[in-house]
Amino acid sequence: MASDEEFMQHALKLAERGRGRVMPNPLVGCVLVKDGRIIAEGWHDRIGGLHAEQAAIADAETRGISPQGSTAYITLEPCNHFGRTPPCTEALLWAGVTHVVIGASDPNPTVRGGGSVALRQAGMDVEEGVLADECREQMREFMHWCESKRPYVLLKAALDPSGRIDGDQSEPAERFSSEASLEIVHQLRSESMAILVGINTVIRDDPSLTVRGPDIGTRLPPVRVVIDPSGRIPSDCALMQDSSAPTLLIHCEETNQVHDQPHVERVILSDDDGEISVERVLDMLGDRGIQSLMVEGGADTWRRFLAEEMVDSAHLCRSPFNLAGEDGVTFEEHELTAAGLRRVSVIDVDGDEISSWERDIDHWS
Repeated sequence: MASDEEFMQHALKLAERGRGRVMPNPLVGCVLVKDGRIIAEGWHDRIGGLHAEQAAIADAETRGISPQGSTAYITLEPCNHFGRTPPCTEALLWAGVTHVVIGASDPNPTVRGGGSVALRQAGMDVEEGVLADECREQMREFMHWCESKRPYVLLKAALDPSGRIDGDQSEPAERFSSEASLEIVHQLRSESMAILVGINTVIRDDPSLTVRGPDIGTRLPPVRVVIDPSGRIPSDCALMQDSSAPTLLIHCEETNQVHDQPHVERVILSDDDGEISVERVLDMLGDRGIQSLMVEGGADTWRRFLAEEMVDSAHLCRSPFNLAGEDGVTFEEHELTAAGLRRVSVIDVDGDEISSWERDIDHWS
């Protein structure tokens, strides 16, 4: 007979099917078990769709199996409030589930133990904390935002063998990583609620900062954020003209632009010294419900985030191809280490060396 951990591990695999599609909701999976075997399964698949518990109950009904007397294994504490859908606690009670095994408790202020309490008060047997660390890690951006009210920050950088991120400034900017590496970047974008760059990156590269490839379902596309202290953004750049995703411009003071497109919003955000601090940017984005932020460049922006120790993880792609010329802006791995990040994995993707970095807990403690 499978163990509680094995059933919860299966629920975690189910939850992954909603990645990139359910934000700002967390990834959640659920399996219903009776007599030691799985009788139904479900996961949260899209915004406005059934929650994992509701989907598992619906799956049991589709299979013609009664969930009465079953055990539900759920990666996150069931909600006990009305949102886009009715409370999952009510669905579990209505279905006749008698035992609930929960992975992670929900730190969301609208829940915070309310689901477990409601189920126990209704006479249900509730067990908590099974594979809690694994469940929290799967929904780390959601957990981070609930606990800090700031987005989880991922820094993404691409380097040539010499550590350069750009070549000869007199020539157009060039992409030098592989197509497979670019697909990974778009997957990371799809898992982010916002993508941020500095104004120099916009002027130099004219990026679109959109998700191309991965299916993000019915959720809103990532907000494109530009730190533009003095309002230098070109009116004809992609971020200003392409209305497929919202653009948020952060200035130090009011600008004279009055003909913005409807998808463009300007925010004044400066400290007493006239600078825009990373901390205030993250506070502002967190207040808007942004749970995950991908910082794509350039080097000055990366260094600002690293200097204020506001980077939680990093994605570094080192290409084997040299950029044109001999000069150029550089960025190196030791800058991540100095800011409290440690390399946790390295893989080869069509010749590109891609390393993943995470916050070093010992450094931050």
